[in-house]
Amino acid sequence: MTRVLVAYGSRRGSTAEIAGWIGETLRGQGLETEVADAGSVRDVTAYDAVVLGGALYAGHWHKDARRFARRHAAALSGRPVWLFSSGPLDRSADEAEIPPVPQVARASEALGAVGHRTFGGRLARDAKGFITARIAERTGGDYRDADRVRAWAREVAERVATGHRTEV
Repeated sequence: MTRVLVAYGSRRGSTAEIAGWIGETLRGQGLETEVADAGSVRDVTAYDAVVLGGALYAGHWHKDARRFARRHAAALSGRPVWLFSSGPLDRSADEAEIPPVPQVARASEALGAVGHRTFGGRLARDAKGFITARIAERTGGDYRDADRVRAWAREVAERVATGHRTEV
């Protein structure tokens, strides 16, 4: 059976939840799937494919996702890898493809990623922290589209199952 790792970097749990939706969808498509915090993954050699995601904060990809990409680049060589980002606090990710931020673009190149997708983010209106609370007052809310995430995950599952390395 094909084994897939869905690793994520998440500060407030929103990206972790997206990773969970992806994992559930991949399992539903018959793939043996593990979902894990990117910072806790020590070895990727047991996986046939990897989906790596990270939250976006002020145009930066979560540090655990960046570190995962650097730490495991050699081991992932030759394996299909997909990347995702979450973070826009509006509906822009649903309206058009958002290109990866520079850190994600570098990780994509280093990993030879098959593709990247940006999904909307979530920020609770009562979020704590001076700057975060100010942002939450203006744009707080849940902008994630679970159906869109699951549709993308089904496309990834199809590519993994058939061995195609075309972008989704």
